[in-house]
Amino acid sequence: MEQGGLSADVIKKAFSATEEEFLRVVKRSWPMKPSIASVGSCCLVGAITNDVLYVANLGDSRAVLGRKVNGSKRTVVAERLSTDHNVSDEQVRREVEALHPDDSHVVVYTRGVWRIKGIIQVSRSIGDVYLKKPEFNRDPMYQQFITPVPMKRPVVTAEPSILTRNIKPQDMFLIFASDGLWEQLSDEAAVELVFKNPRAGIAKRLVRAALHEAAKKREMRYADIKKIEKGIRRHFHDDITVIVVYLDQHKSSSKRKLGNNALSSITQAPVDIYSLSAEEVEQDMHHIIK
Repeated sequence: MEQGGLSADVIKKAFSATEEEFLRVVKRSWPMKPSIASVGSCCLVGAITNDVLYVANLGDSRAVLGRKVNGSKRTVVAERLSTDHNVSDEQVRREVEALHPDDSHVVVYTRGVWRIKGIIQVSRSIGDVYLKKPEFNRDPMYQQFITPVPMKRPVVTAEPSILTRNIKPQDMFLIFASDGLWEQLSDEAAVELVFKNPRAGIAKRLVRAALHEAAKKREMRYADIKKIEKGIRRHFHDDITVIVVYLDQHKSSSKRKLGNNALSSITQAPVDIYSLSAEEVEQDMHHIIK
């Protein structure tokens, strides 16, 4: 971290450094594996310092806050903290089209969804170099593996959206998850599930709820979707990674300055993580970080 602590500018520099380092990896690996130019990832970051929450993202992973309604102990509302950089959203489509007024095919509707150049749905990412560096498209070696994408300038960027927000007393927990969860569950449904259930295993519970919804859409049972073999399951649901962060740990830490009696209120399970690949059968990958 730079002198002076965390800031939006520091986060932007971290994203830029990550992108540049991945570009170096692509250039080193290019002669042996040209297809690496088409590898990319969404990125979602959350950090708290001095009672200020920072959320930064590329792509369509999402951060959602669960907070109490003033005066009520039984009601919780969802507050989305990140921006989905996905051209299925009309505003994002317009943003991309405005950056490419001379390219009428920068966003096209194909295979049931909107896609940049008919290929990718996200407009921002780490990697996906072939959509950012035209020289990779023109290389004959790359063209042996992937159809070249005609473009005059980058059609995908690595510029993050960053939200800064003060932590408030009614803020209860944060859900960070890949789009595989949000394709199946609304922000409100996910927040309600976390609010009404025990902390231990809550991330896995969210993943299971998403799988139940995916099965329901196909008129299948949950047990049946779990049996689908590797390689086919991706047609039913995407990879799902979930992190749930409880904010009372942060609040208790802030109270320590007032005396040791505040230590008794520190939660024992502030973070719960679960990840499920659509390419694998469900395995017990649940972790508690204390």
